[in-house]
Order: sequence, then structure tokens, then C-alpha cells
Amino acid sequence: MIRAKAKDAKFIGTSVGGAKILVRDALTKELLAEGVTSGSTGNTEKIMKEPKARYQDLSENNTAGYLAQLDIKSPTFIEVEAYAPIHKRQAIVKSTTQLWVIPGKDIMGDGVVLEIPGFIIDILSPQTHERIPGGVSTEIKANIVMMCGCPVEEGGLWNASNFQIKAVVEAEGFFKEVALQQTEKSSTFSGNIDLSKGNYTITVYAFDPKTGNSGVDITNIIIN
Repeated sequence: MIRAKAKDAKFIGTSVGGAKILVRDALTKELLAEGVTSGSTGNTEKIMKEPKARYQDLSENNTAGYLAQLDIKSPTFIEVEAYAPIHKRQAIVKSTTQLWVIPGKDIMGDGVVLEIPGFIIDILSPQTHERIPGGVSTEIKANIVMMCGCPVEEGGLWNASNFQIKAVVEAEGFFKEVALQQTEKSSTFSGNIDLSKGNYTITVYAFDPKTGNSGVDITNIIIN
């Protein structure tokens, strides 16, 4: 059993498209198994709030994972790779580990758990290469969630007040940071900036100083 778990959050499964899993012979690089994790993000109480005892699994029967079946005849040193979240290219992270597997000796329960740090960030507006009239305030809006898709919101379990969420707006000779605040919609943040004529790069980032989680999305716009 192989699982991908978001750092300081839950398991990565069907709701965000899953994690791509590759299992290779660590020495020959032969591909032994591949698949995508599927299932739920898991039990929030168990994963995020309850103390964990030794040997206690965080996963349950429907928790996201990929069951790899390996055709091996002798003990084999393998490398496991997880790429997640597989459908969010700007956020995707590779996590790897190595271990010995032995014929007939199953690894079940939580199994092999690979940690995936970061945030998924999607800039909603302005759109890529959008032309915006000068003299009009430009709204920067982004959707920000944990790597498992769990919501980032003020006062929530993943509390936006504990994170630094900003847009960096750059052009030749111009640099400014804009703090983004939560809108009426969960996980959606926005801010406004007045820009003169030019070509601008907008980078939206989130950073958690407690865990080191960080995420970025970038777009480019034109002010006429």
C-alpha cells in the first residue's frame, strides 16, 4: 500500500485527481508497478486532531492509496515515487523513498506514506495575457487550498490568518506586494492594485511560517 499525504494536512486522493505512483527497482530502474492514488482524504479528527499512538494507522478502508502488486522472486530494493497533485502542474511535487520488499511479505495499513509539502494555488483573475484598461483598479483573485484540496480559510483548521498570502506585481522598474484577503467564498482570496501602462508579471504565493509549506502561481497581463 502506497499513500501520498499533504504536509500538515490529509491524504491526496480522488478529489484532487490523486498522486501518480511509480515503483521501480532501485538498482536497475525497471518499472515494477504504476498507478494513481484514489479514495477519500481521510478522517479529519484522526489525522489532524487526535494524538497518534505507536502502530496506530491514520488511514481507514476508504482512505486514498494505491495498492501496488509486485512480481518479484527475491528480496528487492525498490524506489517509490509520488507526483502530486497530478492534475495541478504548477503545484506538483515529487516525493521519493527507498525500501526493501520481500516476496510474500505484504505492507498494508498506512503502508508507505510519502509526504507532499506545499499549497495548490490557482490565479482566477486576471487571466493570462489579459488586456486591462489603464486607470482601472486591477483585482487579483486566487484560489488557495492544501495539497489534498482541504480548504484554507479564516478561522478554519487551516487558518488563513496563520499564513502569508500575497501577490507580487512586477514590471521593468516596478515592484509591489499586495496582501490578499479572503472573500466571501472559502479558499478564495483577493486584493486590488492600480497599475499604469505596461507588461506585468503577477506571482501569487502562500507561505506557512510554522511548517514551511509554500505554493506559487504566476500569470502575465498587459495594461493598455
